Amino acid sequence: MACQQHVAGFLRGCGWEPCVYGLDEVVGLKQHPLYWNGRDYTNRPNVGARRKGTGGGRSLLLSGHIDTVPRGTQPWTRGAFGSQIEGNRIYGRGSNDMKGGVGTNLFVVEAVERLGIHLRGDLVFETVVDEEFGGVNGTLAGRLQGFNADAAIISEPSFLRICPAQRGGRTAHISLRASGGVLSDGKFPAGVVNQLTHLLVQLKSFTEQRRQKARVHEMYAHHADPVPVSITKIFTSPWGTGEPITTPEVCKVEMYWQAMPGEAQDAIEREFFAWFDAMVASAPELFHMRPAVEFPIRWLPGSSILRSEPLVNELSECATRVLGHEPPIVGIEGPCDMYVFHQAFGIPAVLWGAKGGNTHGADEYLEIDSAVAAAKTLLSFVCRWCEAA
Repeated sequence: MACQQHVAGFLRGCGWEPCVYGLDEVVGLKQHPLYWNGRDYTNRPNVGARRKGTGGGRSLLLSGHIDTVPRGTQPWTRGAFGSQIEGNRIYGRGSNDMKGGVGTNLFVVEAVERLGIHLRGDLVFETVVDEEFGGVNGTLAGRLQGFNADAAIISEPSFLRICPAQRGGRTAHISLRASGGVLSDGKFPAGVVNQLTHLLVQLKSFTEQRRQKARVHEMYAHHADPVPVSITKIFTSPWGTGEPITTPEVCKVEMYWQAMPGEAQDAIEREFFAWFDAMVASAPELFHMRPAVEFPIRWLPGSSILRSEPLVNELSECATRVLGHEPPIVGIEGPCDMYVFHQAFGIPAVLWGAKGGNTHGADEYLEIDSAVAAAKTLLSFVCRWCEAA
């Protein structure tokens, strides 16, 4: 709430009239096919604002998400929320993903007003909640609330690349169970360790299947692994001598795979369960019960627009003038909320933003000079797209 109030206050200071609205106020949101149940929006509003143009120009939406992943338990060497500046970097949770992008968008709003730039087309701004952890309800709410335009730029940290495509993503939680302990009347119990070892060894075959079956989208032709499969968490029991020494009876594994634009959820999940069932059946002595599989986060589809879209070409020309070289035009390496614009509302959208590092990790940072370059490019593009009078 505090971040959104700050954003709204900044917009008012620029002479804009922002709308701060709760997601529960948005007509038709919960009935929309893309709405994801079970999210809490207490004190988590969206902000949207529109600066009407003089008429005759194309409209543009500058979109960003205000939420971040949690601080986490990883050891930070700087304050996670201290905004510490060292050289060319500003450190802090969300500095790169994506307060830097939100700041870029706010700079453009301020520059347009302070420089007295008159635009023929509407300029629209929004900061939405609930992008992280596959939410996208905030992005969906913005569309239903009417903060739309002829095109959209989402200021994710694209590393000064223009990204008209996103990969899809799916997270699976696998629960392994077995008897544990350390003493027995015979063979030393292995608990779930042998199950886990078997799963990790067999994971290679699912990874190879994905690489063989997925049709590589042109935006990802340069990637050595266009559809990666990863193990992102393994949990057995709390660590330390405060816990008994015993072989683990339960192991939770988080598995994450990505998908190309155009791939269907049901097809990939059939591949997964065919591999999973075969993996379990190949070692009946290990799996006395079938491991449970849950999907804690919604399926996020891959999505793209054409390289030939005016949005892509004109943004590339503006970036080339600012950077001194043509920016790469590629797909981003993960999923995000851009597919809502493409697939549900037919709005051409790309990702454009600064460079940074340790995103979602400890000591996340934004490179300040790249944020300046991203902002200069974006201001130049707004003047071109919306037609500065």
